[in-house]
Amino acid sequence: MREFGVYVHVPFCAKRCDYCAFATYADRDHLMERYVEAVLAEVAHARNEGLPEATSVFFGGGTPSRLAPEELLRVLDALETADDAEVTVECNPEDASVERLSTYRAGGVTRVSFGVQSTRPAVLADLGRRHGAMAHREVAAAVTEAGFSTWNMDLIIGSRAESLDDVRHTLADLLELPHPPPHLSCYALTPEAGTPLGRDPSRHPDEDATADAYDLVARTLEGAGYLWEEISNWAQPGHECRHNHLYWDRGEYVGFGSAAHSHRGARRYWNVRTPDRYVELIERGDSPLGGEETLDAATQQFERESLALRTTRGVAREAFDSLDEISHLVRVSEERVTLAPSARLVANQVIVRLRSAQASGNLQG
Repeated sequence: MREFGVYVHVPFCAKRCDYCAFATYADRDHLMERYVEAVLAEVAHARNEGLPEATSVFFGGGTPSRLAPEELLRVLDALETADDAEVTVECNPEDASVERLSTYRAGGVTRVSFGVQSTRPAVLADLGRRHGAMAHREVAAAVTEAGFSTWNMDLIIGSRAESLDDVRHTLADLLELPHPPPHLSCYALTPEAGTPLGRDPSRHPDEDATADAYDLVARTLEGAGYLWEEISNWAQPGHECRHNHLYWDRGEYVGFGSAAHSHRGARRYWNVRTPDRYVELIERGDSPLGGEETLDAATQQFERESLALRTTRGVAREAFDSLDEISHLVRVSEERVTLAPSARLVANQVIVRLRSAQASGNLQG
């Protein structure tokens, strides 16, 4: 069966984190009921137009767990999904009650993802996170009791409040759980414009310290039996996120809700950014389309190769004019080029070489 994904954007948050630049809002909870109805209407319209059966569904945000579980499951029920579909819900640690997670699981959710970020109090405070330092224990216990066999925790490295020893302690806290998360993501903190973090240069990450922290994460997880999948993702065998791989393989997907993006063939399109505008357009019977673009063949090929280069799959040797200047950043095996572990955080230095290959017509299909 051909892989096809559905992404549902839930733009509500209890509090906006200091580093967050996503299309999320902490002052729009009054729109929740109307928003769910609008998403259901958008889904119904897409199904009438011939929406394919979904092999993976991802509820992201924002904070999907801000919605009542029954409301989220109404959206899931409205979608046509494959019998073995993966269904993921992002959930804040403070929302991880056994009751909520059990309701998700009974309603067809197969996977949950938690933004734990760190287990160190000073780091959590610097990131503006609301949950406590023991959240990882509470989450792991609740997920296990609710019966989920696969799930994910997210970490963030690069806070000025975080030492290498803090990273080491966080990893130990997670890996020493009775039931460690079988999938872990680790993202480097980025000071985005317009965020409290971005506006304060004294809080911007130190690149060398972040690189050291990433190296520690990679060595620790891979030493513990996790397989590296993509720059920011590691999973125990059999616990890879199917929806993530759809993105990395440049597969097709449709997004529902405000700011949701879609990709079908050569066309990429997205909905209006704010939930207010999205709800208004849907209720009026208008399209929530915010913009679109059609990609030419060369751009599609460059995107396909640059995404693949971030993964274990890598790209064909022929995708590059020359590897001489980046030989220290890559590995070549059986005519496939992959990133050296030390180069994962500077992948763009390798990816830019694909541009040069593209310009000279050397990219291979």
